[in-house]
Amino acid sequence: MSKYILTLILAICTLSLSAQEDSGVTISVVIENVLSDKGNILAGLYTKDNFMRGAGVADYATEAKAGELSFEFRNVNPGVYAITVMQDFNNNQRMDFEASGMPVEPYGTSGNSIAMGPPNFQDSQFEVGKEDLEIRIRF
Repeated sequence: MSKYILTLILAICTLSLSAQEDSGVTISVVIENVLSDKGNILAGLYTKDNFMRGAGVADYATEAKAGELSFEFRNVNPGVYAITVMQDFNNNQRMDFEASGMPVEPYGTSGNSIAMGPPNFQDSQFEVGKEDLEIRIRF
């Protein structure tokens, strides 16, 4: 009898853990205009505290393919986030710049703002609630 109770308890715990893994929402990201097949696409989902400071809350990387590219960040908890995306032409895992300070690799953020200087969280932020989202980004 105790063997069956132990099996039942393990089954309930397993179901509980898998239910927790699927909590949160899915953010579908669409990059509308990847210009070439060169290099990799790197993306990060950030909070205000870690925006543009290394790894995101979630990260994504894939080979670049010209045209439209889609991917997802899954199980995102409610909160305020921003997404940055870049095409890393030379696969060095960072943005490269001209001597003048202008970037030489395409990039975009969830706010699609075109500002002088680096992107900022305020212009890129969006709120995650209980519903799945789609964010479209242009380089």
